[in-house]
Amino acid sequence: MAKIETRTVDADEAGMRLDRWFNAHYPGLSFGHLQKLIRSGQVRVDGGRVKTSTRVEPGQVVRIPPLRAGEGPVDDRPRASGAGGGAASDDARPAGPARDTGPGASFRLALKAGGNHADIDQLQSMLMHEDDAVFVFNKPPGLAVQGGSGLTRHLDGMLEAMRDRKGQKPRLVHRLDRETSGVIVVARTRLAAQHLAAAFRRRSTRKIYWALVKGVPKPPQGRVSTWLARGEGAEGEKMKVARHGTDDASHAVSLYSVVDKAGQKLAWLTMKPVTGRTHQLRAHAAHIGHPIIGDAKYFTAEDEWDFPGGIQNRLHLHARRLVIPHPAGGTLDVSAPLPLHMQQSWNLLGFDAAMGDADPREDK
Repeated sequence: MAKIETRTVDADEAGMRLDRWFNAHYPGLSFGHLQKLIRSGQVRVDGGRVKTSTRVEPGQVVRIPPLRAGEGPVDDRPRASGAGGGAASDDARPAGPARDTGPGASFRLALKAGGNHADIDQLQSMLMHEDDAVFVFNKPPGLAVQGGSGLTRHLDGMLEAMRDRKGQKPRLVHRLDRETSGVIVVARTRLAAQHLAAAFRRRSTRKIYWALVKGVPKPPQGRVSTWLARGEGAEGEKMKVARHGTDDASHAVSLYSVVDKAGQKLAWLTMKPVTGRTHQLRAHAAHIGHPIIGDAKYFTAEDEWDFPGGIQNRLHLHARRLVIPHPAGGTLDVSAPLPLHMQQSWNLLGFDAAMGDADPREDK
């Protein structure tokens, strides 16, 4: 790169630090060299001097001075040339093969870019929806969302294979427990991540879970409101109901509704977390005396209670449906089919999945 160039900040780069913006577009440019260019005034934004910590906004123009060999940009789009700018026209670009934009295009591009084949194949098998802003996956039970002690494979790590042409990795915006299956949405851009994270913070989403629990709750529709705090010592990974005012306790509210039952021994619930605390639905189900079947942390039963035959002793909690404002406008509404062990239980108990998509509401 032997001449001055300018580049306009994209909408999905709103609020990005300038050093991170350069890392996304000019990954070969070292942080030390970037600092020197900024301190000497060779890098400017809208004509003004800046710092590495300056946050850029859509539409701003970044001046890039001549760079050394190997420090050039990621070739992901046309760039304005010359000190005065001016976007290159479509007619000025050399002709080439049309960009692959069909269904599954992002996965094909990831494979061409050398992404991990096993991770890409599993992500594609989990995919329920894809557009320019989001991926929506049906997470299987047993797959952790993020890394932790002893974990070598998790969704966040698998997303490394899906970096885009700018080197940006899709971003997690919410979580599911490792053994919980179902809908999880992933942002493909910074702007989408900001919109989705804000929707979760404002609680302008609808999250519906299906659960199989011990016994039949009474009343058949209810609201559970408690304070939850993390246990101590050996139970540090388990949430416990706490008194208001307990250190680190958070208020948690859940709604439930009985959809169907198998005698008085088992019940199928739809559950809606109004708040989003760790293990909230699992802790609340246990608190009302109806723990979720297969929950190794929270399930307790009387000595005379026998585990039902034909049902696998695995967590029966599934994130069935997510309704959330889409970053590009409108609403994203996605439902995930049951995992195999829960489908087997539903078949055995004669439950009809078509009955379960009602929303347990606060006013019931």
